[in-house]
Amino acid sequence: MTDSPRRAQDDPTAPTRPPIMSPQGGSNNRSSGGGNTSTPASSAIAASQAPAGSPAPSLPPFSSKSKVPPQRWVKRYRTEVSASLSSAISTACAFPLDSVKTRMQTYKYDGFADCLKHTYANEGLRGFFRGVTAPLASVTIVRTISFSIYQRAKYIYSDWLSKNFGFDVLKHVNTHGTYPNLWSVACFGAAGATAGSCITVIACPFELTKLSAQVSVLLSEKTQCPDSRSRAVASSYQNKGTLKTMANIIRHRGLTGLYTGYRLHLLRDTLGTSLYFITYESSKQLLTTFAGSATQPSTLPVFIAGGLCGIVSWSLIYPIDSAKSIYQRNALLYSKGQKVKPVKIHFFQRQMYRGLGVSMTRSCVLNAIFFSSFEFWKKRIDKLEDKPGW
Repeated sequence: MTDSPRRAQDDPTAPTRPPIMSPQGGSNNRSSGGGNTSTPASSAIAASQAPAGSPAPSLPPFSSKSKVPPQRWVKRYRTEVSASLSSAISTACAFPLDSVKTRMQTYKYDGFADCLKHTYANEGLRGFFRGVTAPLASVTIVRTISFSIYQRAKYIYSDWLSKNFGFDVLKHVNTHGTYPNLWSVACFGAAGATAGSCITVIACPFELTKLSAQVSVLLSEKTQCPDSRSRAVASSYQNKGTLKTMANIIRHRGLTGLYTGYRLHLLRDTLGTSLYFITYESSKQLLTTFAGSATQPSTLPVFIAGGLCGIVSWSLIYPIDSAKSIYQRNALLYSKGQKVKPVKIHFFQRQMYRGLGVSMTRSCVLNAIFFSSFEFWKKRIDKLEDKPGW
């Protein structure tokens, strides 16, 4: 059980243990879930292409007086830099589909084409990008922290299973020719649920602000407002920027108003993130085994696994997401103290799946762009050359 795992598979969440750095800057290959001293975010998004156990270069803290140039810091934190750029690019490209998905969830349209036509006719091209600032600002923070928590939780749960049941999940997954089993599914699912539940505290205010901006024009329509007071509240959100929208939510519903629908959001992210990582890790392991190569897998298994995890997780938790969106939309029509009618989750009602096809398409597009962009920027940064004396 103490053998070092094989070379890490080349993907953003390769389940390999990072090296434990000694005080002198060297490393040993002792596996330990609690002794990880590698950069959290770098182990969260990608294990990089280096073999498991390869220590990262030790650098002194960067400051304006430091002799370490910024270029070396970019290389040292290439994972964070690549993930930040890729998250922004993929979010911006897939945002119109996310906007259409939200509109179809919260309002009734005669299909995808009707939603496109209605949005463009009333709001123009800008309507598809309304509210994009919030996710652009939050996606990097949320995604990096989420993957970091997942990575650490995965080590902890794997060590616990190894100590109590004698099965090392990470060693099993990194052994070529193996298949997913109950232990690996339990480990990755628990780690994903931990990450999803923790990140909701940060993600909920941003997502509520994004939803408010996306449906602000529809909110102000007379047919959607029960009375004149609600119309006044709804109109305050119309055509406002991200910060003004957030300020209006606080003004009408108080600071806790930013966490409207938190319970549904928590349920969605806990289950959804768990399913996401179970599908990703398991399908990647299967595809790598079927490829029949003992070396690092090509990008195709990672690409396919990324697309599958988005499709599977969204299709299973979509009614929860719809209920959350509807409840948040309804709450935006009322001020603090006014009762908002609860929204029940119906898994077998067709209306709860409005926009599902758009959502799954968006998930595939977003993940394809993200992983492609991530690999592109990481390789570009790896090619940066240090000048003599650096």
